[in-house]
Amino acid sequence: MVELRKLRVELDVDEQGALLATLQVRPVLVERIIAAQAEDPLICTLRAEVESGIRTDCSVRNDGALMVGNRLYVPHDEALKREILEEAHSSAFAMHPGSTKMYHTLREHYWWPFMKKEIAEYVKRCLVCQQVKAERQKPSGLLQPLPIPEWKWEHLTMDFVFKLPRTRNKHDGVWVIVDRLTKSAHFLPVRANYTLNKLAQLFIDEIVRLHGVPVSITSDRDPRFTSRFWTKLHEAFGTQLQFSTAFHPQTDGQSERTIQTLEDMLRACALQFRNDWDEKLPLMEFAYNNSYQASIKMSPFDALYGKQCRTPFYWDEVGENRLEVADDVERTKEQVKIIRERLKTAQDRQKSYADNRRKDLQFEVGDWVFLKLSPWKGVVRFGKRGKLSPRYIGPYEVVEQYIPDPSHVLEEQPIELQEDLTYVEQPVQILDRKMQVLRSREIPLVKVLWRSHTVEEATWEPEDQMREQYPYLFE
Repeated sequence: MVELRKLRVELDVDEQGALLATLQVRPVLVERIIAAQAEDPLICTLRAEVESGIRTDCSVRNDGALMVGNRLYVPHDEALKREILEEAHSSAFAMHPGSTKMYHTLREHYWWPFMKKEIAEYVKRCLVCQQVKAERQKPSGLLQPLPIPEWKWEHLTMDFVFKLPRTRNKHDGVWVIVDRLTKSAHFLPVRANYTLNKLAQLFIDEIVRLHGVPVSITSDRDPRFTSRFWTKLHEAFGTQLQFSTAFHPQTDGQSERTIQTLEDMLRACALQFRNDWDEKLPLMEFAYNNSYQASIKMSPFDALYGKQCRTPFYWDEVGENRLEVADDVERTKEQVKIIRERLKTAQDRQKSYADNRRKDLQFEVGDWVFLKLSPWKGVVRFGKRGKLSPRYIGPYEVVEQYIPDPSHVLEEQPIELQEDLTYVEQPVQILDRKMQVLRSREIPLVKVLWRSHTVEEATWEPEDQMREQYPYLFE
């Protein structure tokens, strides 16, 4: 019942006492805006001018609402505007988008003077966003953009986000799969110990089932993609697996950027909703796909389906809208052509920005700044939240400025090689335990997952030796 109230629905009980006779959408927020319009002197004046024919840039709807074009005029009511901004920014259907995404989402349905500026100021003052948003620094080296795809869900990028808090369903990672043309994405909850067979079946169930077999897949050099089985699977599909060029990971920057967006949403979700982030993952996927993307100048859903998807926040007029198009096939082809042109423009602009030098950032006494957390400090300060701990803490005031001293530069830590010029692999996780029974004694063993190796390559090691060399694995 609480969730139904959140979606602003109305329950009607019939005379026979039926538990749920009808389910009707009740636009409470819209009704409040219309009621507030009646008490706003400026809007009352504008409505009178519209009815008398003096103004033609506005209109009055049948229910008395003043409209600017097809958008609802929001009166100068700070509490009402704050509620709209909070709903569009902090709710489970939004997950803290940036100011540009938030503005393009709201402007489809609402309007008020200086709307874009107020949205930017609101997002700028959001403490959760300031603590979790990733840095937007230009990468070093020249950008090598990938060719623009010809059609939807034929060329994909994908990557993994691991070391997330383990949920009740034992999920500790997210598999991010993105269409390079429409920017639409799927966020699949996974476990670090999933086998390649399990990942391949998940790909078929969730991606091939909806979009068919892709032509190419771009990924980083993750062992899951370099495995012999994974390659043979894509060869059977007729898929050419493309790997990121060595020392140039920006070729797979789209999935990396999407992962940053996802991690921002996950961190905001961890701060706001605490644990069980995988239960919010479908809503996060919906919020991402229904949000404006600057590179294609529309939302991924709009690029994929030709229209925005309805949300409870925009249940203003309930009913079916007929799409009257003379030739839907030609319209779709024209839309794909426009998207490809916009992607080309975005790529050229991104390359121009990336090839420039970075700007020097200076702080003055009296400035307020956030302190960036190292991964270790983040774990210590926020416990098991780990990767979803805030990126920054603060804000703190700058009380004194120090001149940079070259003598304070830290020395590089050398790589410790063995006599045969090899190095010791680092263990990542304990996957399983068993007892090896001998004639006279029993030896406890642990199955160890090593860095840069797959689950199939995990090895059984004596537990006492692992405890002595790597005690952190047993904490």
